[in-house]
Amino acid sequence: MAGNELRWRGACGEASITTRLEDGRPVCLRTVELADEQRLREGIARLSPRSRYLRFFSGARTPPDWVIERLLDADGVLHLAWGAIDLSDPAQPAMGVVHAMRPDPEAQVAEFSIGVVDDYHGLGVGRLLTATLLLDAEDDGMDHLAAHVLYENRAAIEFIKRLGAEVVASDGPTLEYRLEIAQALDLLRAETDPPGLADVFAHFEGVK
Repeated sequence: MAGNELRWRGACGEASITTRLEDGRPVCLRTVELADEQRLREGIARLSPRSRYLRFFSGARTPPDWVIERLLDADGVLHLAWGAIDLSDPAQPAMGVVHAMRPDPEAQVAEFSIGVVDDYHGLGVGRLLTATLLLDAEDDGMDHLAAHVLYENRAAIEFIKRLGAEVVASDGPTLEYRLEIAQALDLLRAETDPPGLADVFAHFEGVK
């Protein structure tokens, strides 16, 4: 599936995935675009200082503008980015965002990162976003993702290890994990929580 086929405007749209979390609230998964700047900034501001530090390696209330620009610059080829939006809230805030960035269109390995707003921890948002990104990345010819994680970020380490990730390097306070996309997708297919995972797989199977 070409990245541009997933582009749409507004909070939700035809090419998006609408499903539900473990607690039943409706959620929309869609690609990130430049018009999402305010939603992204508000989502980062709603992260706890601890979560911002673990995600950006800094406790600043907002990252520098160049970081925001980089997170929004998703072209569907070098940079895949998906966000989750809470449809049960009239403001339709961002719940979390996941990214895969690679240096050139032929690269089979991309840098993986994910952030979920604290209010939505434990509801399966991370698994939904990760499954979506993995399927998109696989369709774009990638076979592995690399993730740099702080040693102290035990929750993130446990999460990616559940998907089969292994440590391949260390650098100061961070560990580099390598995740095989096909293996991770097989593990996610076997999961039943959140139930919305089935909707994610069905969406990508339906557009092939």
